[in-house]
This record gives sequence, C-alpha cells and structure tokens, in this order.
Amino acid sequence: MATTSSTGAPAAAPSLTFTRPVFAKLSPHPYLLLSLSPDESSSTRSRRTNGRAPHEARPIQINTGSLSQAHGSALVRTGDTTVICGVRGELLPVTSIPQFRPTPSYENADDEEKARKELKEYDLLVPNIELATGCAPQFLPGVPPTTLAQTLSTRVYSLLHSSGLVDGRDLRVKYRPVRPPQDTEAMEEDGQEEEEEEEEVKAFWVLYIDLLFVSFDGNPFDAAWAAVLAALRDTVLPAAKWDADREMVICTTKEKGKKLNIRGHPVPCSAAVFLEKADQQHQDKGRHWILLDPDRLEETLCGEVITVVVDCEGNETRVRSLEKQGGTVLGRELIRGFVGVAEGRWKEVVKAMG
Repeated sequence: MATTSSTGAPAAAPSLTFTRPVFAKLSPHPYLLLSLSPDESSSTRSRRTNGRAPHEARPIQINTGSLSQAHGSALVRTGDTTVICGVRGELLPVTSIPQFRPTPSYENADDEEKARKELKEYDLLVPNIELATGCAPQFLPGVPPTTLAQTLSTRVYSLLHSSGLVDGRDLRVKYRPVRPPQDTEAMEEDGQEEEEEEEEVKAFWVLYIDLLFVSFDGNPFDAAWAAVLAALRDTVLPAAKWDADREMVICTTKEKGKKLNIRGHPVPCSAAVFLEKADQQHQDKGRHWILLDPDRLEETLCGEVITVVVDCEGNETRVRSLEKQGGTVLGRELIRGFVGVAEGRWKEVVKAMG
C-alpha cells in the first residue's frame, strides 16, 4: 500500500543514492575509478575526484621569512598540504667533536670534497619532521613519531647530502693566528720571507632543520623538500669569529651575517599509479592511470609510487635522484617520459620561490 503525506499526496520514494563524501568513504576505489573513466557516451574527460586531470599538479605557494626567531624559514602550501620549515644554526666547537681531525690547509683543490665529508661525519645537517596532531585523521596526540615522519626525515637527510645543496665551507668558523712581533723582527733580520699562518677551524655551524605539517593531504615529501629548499635559501647565519683571548666563538650584530651559498634548485616530482583492478596481483590485466602529485585518498589506493628529483638550472636537466616503490607498471620508457613531466614541475616550483 502506497504511503501518503499529510496533504493527501503520495509521499516521495526514499533516495537510494549516496552523496559523494559518503560514496568516497564506503567505496574509495570504485569512486576514484568512476571519476577517471567516465561513460564513453558522454563528453566528460578523465578527471580525478579533486577535479584535476591525471597529469595536473596542485598549485604551490611559497612564503619565506615567516618565523622571526629562526635564521631562515619558509611556509609551503600545495593544495590542502601545508608545511612550515624553520632553520636555526647552533655553534659546535671542534673541542666537542671526539672524532675531529684538523686539516693543515683548506686552500686546495679538494677542499669542497672535504667539506662534504664534514657535513656527514660531524652531523652538521639535522632535519626533523613532525606531523602535527590534527593535520590528518590518522595522526593522534600523545604517540611516538610515526613511521611516515621518520621515513620523510631520512629521505630529506639523504637528499641534502647527495645533492650537495649546502656548501660545507659556509659552516666553518675559522681563525688565522697572529704571528708574534718578535718572531717577525727575527725573520727580517735573517732575511727570511714572512709566511702567513694557516687558518684553523675552531667551530662549525650545525643547521637544525625542523618541519611541521600543519595540514596533510598527500605527497608530503615534495612539499617538505620545497620548504627545506626555500628555508635554506632564506637562511642568514650571524657573523661569528674566534676570540683568542677568551678562547671561544662569539657572534656579533655589528657585522653583516653570512648568507648560505645554496647550489642549484633540486626539485622533486612524485606520481602514483592507480590500477583499474583493486587487486595488485592482477595489475597487468587492466588499465592504469599515472596520477601526478597524489592527494591523501589517492595515495591509499595506489601501490606504486615514483619520485624524480631534477635540477634544470643552466638549461640542462640533471636527475639528482630517482626512487620507485612497488609495482611493475612503470618501466624504463615511462620513467624516461616522466622526467619531462618533472621538468615542468621544476619550473612551477622555482617560479613560486621567486
């Protein structure tokens, strides 16, 4: 028997459809698949659930100098992923380094290579990443650092050293001893030429690079590295010198600080592979889509991820790093083509840095 309303008219039948947010939570894979493969009879193009095309990245916004108490800082927002990075330098006297081995002279051809070894041996670059409570539903208060946070810190640390981004010579605090007057007079009497004393390294700057995710919506490594790169380019260390009388390093505000010499603009570009079949074991029996700059929903549905770090300064593309996790869809040819996509993303990020 049909139901009627209070006015006597037949009541509307209850709706059997779900709203988009409910559909996404109940069946995320069919929800994304439906967006990427619309009905062939319609003129609708393949779009992701966030409205982007598969090859389209989210716009990136970068602001520097946001933190007044840091020596360098940057805030990066790409879509709903927002991360802030602060860089602060702390002085490390060489007397506090147990394995420190003084080098007689730093003015030689392989000085740059020695500086790169110092960065790693003395831990002069210390990145740390925190996924704040409330940035995403899965990050709860009062728990130890998540595996994701530790993995991101390790990846940032590795790329900092492999790319040679920071010139280790900028982190040295050197001192040239003053020759006593009596020694100079004696050398003049003997007709000997005066030789300058060699510079000694008295301390190093240790850069603590702290990142805090204010909101998290996928692709955290690309956003974190953009924040690190922008913050390091914004970093100015105080003028530091060795005081021989007090035998300590002092910083002064009377002299202009030292801006870090950042070499290049290495920029990462990440993408995830979405399979038509939810079963990863049958990935060769269906279609797939390569989703550039995946969001949080897409990352949970994709088992294969690629990250390419490129630097296109000087009209020459150099691949600094290439990482691929899981899956067999991305072969050599697809990866080679993805480098071209990474070049386009490099231009967008560098333009945002100004």
